Amino acid sequence: MPSELVQDRPEYTVRRMFVSEMNNAVYLLTAKASGEQILIDAADDAEALRALLADGAGDAARAGGLRWILTTHAHWDHTRATADLAAASGAPVVIGRDDAAQLQEERGVVADRELAGGERIAIEGLELEAIALRGHTPGSIAFATADGDPVLLFTGDSLFPGGVGNTRNDPQRFEQLFADVSERLFDRFGDDAIVYPGHGAETTLGAERPALPEWRERGW
Repeated sequence: MPSELVQDRPEYTVRRMFVSEMNNAVYLLTAKASGEQILIDAADDAEALRALLADGAGDAARAGGLRWILTTHAHWDHTRATADLAAASGAPVVIGRDDAAQLQEERGVVADRELAGGERIAIEGLELEAIALRGHTPGSIAFATADGDPVLLFTGDSLFPGGVGNTRNDPQRFEQLFADVSERLFDRFGDDAIVYPGHGAETTLGAERPALPEWRERGW
């Protein structure tokens, strides 16, 4: 399964690959100068993800290797290749603090860094900000690029085209997720911000913004 170059910016590239029966999106950000890489959601199929890393390495002036493995949340379909890639690369694994225990229990992976929101993850020429979006899971984290032009938002299963993530018909979980997505994404970033979700196609905040009242009304 080939990777797709979805962003080619002066300092870095973003490649996407879909894996597994769940059509999980895996994103790879590669710094052009150093070759350092950030992988978002080592969902499944470690062999395919190694091919993704190789594709990204071809975007850089030199090989820098995998520097970070970021995990948007601990659900099983987003973590199946995490242990394999971490062991092979030595890259630190990062996840939301309230999802870390599930990652350890299900995958045997002890996170090297736990996030609460507001932290920065950086490689040369690229910085990501962690944004907590509670509700789909307690520790779900989105990652936003700091360079703008426009902002890229890697939202895991917290925001998709057409709505927020699954909250299992729990009104409290929905209200929490809707509030976080509204305040921490829609109220903060412009309409041109590109949303790259954990499954399926990308969208923009501008495309989704008019539907926010409808989402709140329907409760999912």
